[in-house]
Amino acid sequence: MRAPRKQGAAWLAAAIALLVPASHAGAQGLQWRLVQPQAPPPPAGVTPPELCPEGEGGACTPLPLDLGRIGDIEFVAPNRGLLITAGNGGDVEPGIWEYDGAAWHELASVCGASDGRIAWAGESEFWTVSDGRPGQAANGEGLLPPLEDNTLCHFGSSQSGSLEVLRSYASPAFEASSYQPMRAAACLGASDCWFGGAELPAPQPGAFTLHWNGASLEAQPDRAAHTVQDIRAFDGRLLQSVGLPREEVQGEDEEPIEILHPYALYEIGAEAGLPVFDGLRPFAPGHLALPEYADESFPAALGGLRLATDSEGASGEALWAAAGPVADPPSGSRTGALTLLHNSAGTWSQVLGPPETSSLATDPSNLEEDVVTAIAGEPGTSSVWLGLDTQLDASEPNAFTRATVVHVQADGALSEEQLPTAQELSEGVPPEGAAAALACPAQNDCWLATTEGALYHLSETGDQTLPVDGDPAFTGPVITTRPSDEGLPQEQSGGAPSANPGEEEPAPARDQGYPPPALERYRLAVAPYSDARSRLRGTTLELSFRLPVKARVRLFAKRHASVVASTPARVLAPGARTLRLRLDRRQWPTKLELQVRPLAALPTVPAARSVNTLVTSSLVAGLASPSHTGYLAQPGLGF
Repeated sequence: MRAPRKQGAAWLAAAIALLVPASHAGAQGLQWRLVQPQAPPPPAGVTPPELCPEGEGGACTPLPLDLGRIGDIEFVAPNRGLLITAGNGGDVEPGIWEYDGAAWHELASVCGASDGRIAWAGESEFWTVSDGRPGQAANGEGLLPPLEDNTLCHFGSSQSGSLEVLRSYASPAFEASSYQPMRAAACLGASDCWFGGAELPAPQPGAFTLHWNGASLEAQPDRAAHTVQDIRAFDGRLLQSVGLPREEVQGEDEEPIEILHPYALYEIGAEAGLPVFDGLRPFAPGHLALPEYADESFPAALGGLRLATDSEGASGEALWAAAGPVADPPSGSRTGALTLLHNSAGTWSQVLGPPETSSLATDPSNLEEDVVTAIAGEPGTSSVWLGLDTQLDASEPNAFTRATVVHVQADGALSEEQLPTAQELSEGVPPEGAAAALACPAQNDCWLATTEGALYHLSETGDQTLPVDGDPAFTGPVITTRPSDEGLPQEQSGGAPSANPGEEEPAPARDQGYPPPALERYRLAVAPYSDARSRLRGTTLELSFRLPVKARVRLFAKRHASVVASTPARVLAPGARTLRLRLDRRQWPTKLELQVRPLAALPTVPAARSVNTLVTSSLVAGLASPSHTGYLAQPGLGF
């Protein structure tokens, strides 16, 4: 974390002040501003929550909305953009929001995701990488199917012209063909969309990818890649960046160039007779292979490249590719360094690189070890915006850190900004996490979302000049239904068709005089965390676990009754998470204490399933307190 944590009681008033057009703003020029959406009008007869700042003559402004974790922001035009959110565990459901040139509004309360992606296939057609729905059975070990970012929703216009979810795709869990978590999505048009992400389950080689050909969705694994990092449309083709395996595998017939510069980019082929994935190796003038890696570092010490063009659509004028070092470089390798590549008119160059190459060195040098969390090329400027985070905060999102963004020119000139600004901090606006998503639909027009759901807009002050998007497809009621998942069985065990396969069906209605069986009458909350596992790397303890809902988490190491080490309190999104804690051999702990405070209602399940998914009833009863503490015995640490 770069800046001290700072919070103030007046942050909400300051945040709202930033949302209200001010007469003095025109003199401030181009800058990032906090622009949280406001709560929608309340139902008739309900008084909305309001805040009345002093000195406003009694005028009140609706409170801004916390959208929760935003996985992606994508625009098809400056006045038509989308974001996908995990929701805030309360009044904002996981789903899709749309920008119409004037404001953000909820488009769909379905198809949200823990860390989803959006791919435009047309002006009113798009795909989302979304979370799955509960309902599939646990495996033989009692493990429930994973749900994070492993299904697809296809949005488009219905026959009536309104927007709806046309199709939904999922797969049975715990099978070789199961969909894996996806972190990349892009389309060249309505009949050519690709999605990719995690490594395929062993013993299958390669990375998981799916292809939509306009009629069907089919698996097309990239067997030469380890994982898929990003997919982006550029110059009428689709490019895919991949992560390299930590332990490099070398073939006997490999050339030195293949060892020193393995393929980190692929073109996804569409012509008959060509490989589906054709490896690309960037070369600068003079036949210099790119990227230039840090001295004594292996290629796998650099993370997968994040891709961006400097204009929307498939015909971007320039391509940008950026990556930071991985947290755990391969054995024998030094750490990688922040790297930025640029392709303009077919010519590659390295804009930022390792410090050993002074002409490419990153300035300020404290950014060299940062992770690239977001990227967006700015149209018409030959420049790119990068969202950066420290290695520690990238693996364990820190809700109290400031967002770091850097603006990089094609010649390497770099300027750094942190949000909230120093002025906003002085006014009580709190940090809302690191940069998580970036998009630039036009010059001097960019959007940034942080890990805690704060939205910033880079623009010039003044009156709104964009025409409001009035397309009826985007102005109708909020989309609240998602069709049955294609790829899952369409019938329940009793033979009756399911309205939503993969989703828990409501219990059938019963006569008033007959109470339900005991196991249906009692439901218990799931544990605030599960699947806790630890390992030691020297004196660094890594504790991994799974959260069912967003929670505030802190790990303590105790020696008898005394705390000898602890992590900062962090707000973590649901899903698989990891905490790291440096231990002192002179004060070796005797036990660990994981404190988890859920920030949303815990899911419940029938009491009959308590063996594998619940804590004991005494712990469930204790959840009424503000926080839950679990004690984890760690025999591998000598406890």
